[in-house]
Amino acid sequence: MTPRKMQSNANEEVAYERCLCRELIDTVREFVGVSPAVRQHLSNSRVEFLKAIRQVIDERIDHLSGQAQKGTKVAVE
Repeated sequence: MTPRKMQSNANEEVAYERCLCRELIDTVREFVGVSPAVRQHLSNSRVEFLKAIRQVIDERIDHLSGQAQKGTKVAVE
């Protein structure tokens, strides 16, 4: 993904990586217009959404790691 650029308050360009959550929030903000309180809630929800994705990935890694350790015991004389 290519970085997007935004104008900061000091008229400086700030680059950040594309994020589906951020793009969705930007679209809502453009169409609806939101207050600072709503903007804060949307920002918090973006963080929580990313944490949820991280948790899904961590659980999947744990699941796959657990499968690799299973095996058949063989008695050796």
